[in-house]
Order: sequence, then C-alpha cells, then structure tokens
Amino acid sequence: MLKLTKKADYGLIALRHLAEGVPGSSASAKEIADCYCIPLPLLAKVLQKLARRGFLEAVYGTNGGYRLARDPSRISALEVILAIDGPIILASCFNQQRECMQSPRCTVRAPLRRIHEGILRLLGGIMISEMAEEGARRGDSQLAARTS
Repeated sequence: MLKLTKKADYGLIALRHLAEGVPGSSASAKEIADCYCIPLPLLAKVLQKLARRGFLEAVYGTNGGYRLARDPSRISALEVILAIDGPIILASCFNQQRECMQSPRCTVRAPLRRIHEGILRLLGGIMISEMAEEGARRGDSQLAARTS
C-alpha cells in the first residue's frame, strides 16, 4: 500500500501552516505541534530536516521559530515527500537495477509504471500554496486551533 509516513505528513502540515500565515512570518515548532496535536520531538526533527533541505529557515530570538525559505507556490508536495522520505516506490522493480525473477513473465510492470508515474506527476503538481488556499477556504486552520 502506498502511504505517506508520519514524518512526510507532518512536514506537509507544517509547511502548509507557514504558508497560511503572513508572508515572512515565523512559527515555533511548539506552536505548530500544539495547533495540530503533533508530537513535538518528531516535528522538531522534521522541521530541522526541512531547514537543511532549504524549504525552511530558522529564525532566532524571542519570537523565533521557522519560516518558509521559498515561495510556497514553488514547493510541491512531491519535493517535500522526497526530502523527508526519499524515493516513492510503488513496486520494488522500479528502483532495482537488476531484474526480478518475475520480469520475463510480468504482465503488470508497464501498467504499474504508468500508475507510478501518474502518482509522481500528481504530487509534483500540488503546491504548498494550493494546500494552504484550500485549507483557508474550508476553515481548517480555525478547526485545528479549536481542537488544541
């Protein structure tokens, strides 16, 4: 089953949260963790990784935290997932250099490859800014704030 890891999910949530704010504003890991009921230690590690990969920059001082280092309209969900989890693999034969034992008889490799490529295109076409806009239209950030 293709499923996002918690780390990738939390990374997308954090970037979306920052994209919903005033451009250039920052939020602390604790603020984001409290808002979405995410374990702080895990979120802190995800935010550090996103900062190392150039998605976020650390803001030091009293009102410190993290802010977006790039325009959210230029950050795709795929980039974030790849930065946190590495390659997305739908079938093991898509990342191995050698053929598997079933390759000569496999009747689903080509269709699965098209599905895999479609998933990558879909994730590559979803930008953090779109996720933030959609959430704002639905009022997700207010819901998250009320549940914390």
